[in-house]
Amino acid sequence: MQLEIGKIYTGKVKGITQYGAFVDIDGGGTGMVHISEIANTFVNEIRDHLTENQEVKVKVIGINEAGKVSLSIKKAVDAPPAPPRPKRQNDERRRSKPNIYEPKKTIPQSEMTFEDMMSHFKQASEERICDIKRNTDRKNKTRRK
Repeated sequence: MQLEIGKIYTGKVKGITQYGAFVDIDGGGTGMVHISEIANTFVNEIRDHLTENQEVKVKVIGINEAGKVSLSIKKAVDAPPAPPRPKRQNDERRRSKPNIYEPKKTIPQSEMTFEDMMSHFKQASEERICDIKRNTDRKNKTRRK
């Protein structure tokens, strides 16, 4: 029987080494499961996950020119859902931070005079320039004295 890349087969573990396990595929020869392809978690000791003569499902992930077959156990089994990411503390602060570029509307814009709008614009532009200078100084690793 000819093995096809991407197909899942049933096999028996025939040998275990420190870098992987050799699996006899039913009617298709032998392939090797590298230690990184055994489980979805970190594998320090292969014998903690596999034993000799154990039946396993494997997926063919590669066949080189010499005919060596690369197998994966973790790709043959559905991956467990990823655990939810913990919420970072500074995410809340980032969301609650007011946008300094939006004008503070204490007076409705329709009732603002030209002078009020001009002073508001000047204040906002000065804040922006200060922010740009501060960020530039941080990037250049210099401080203003």
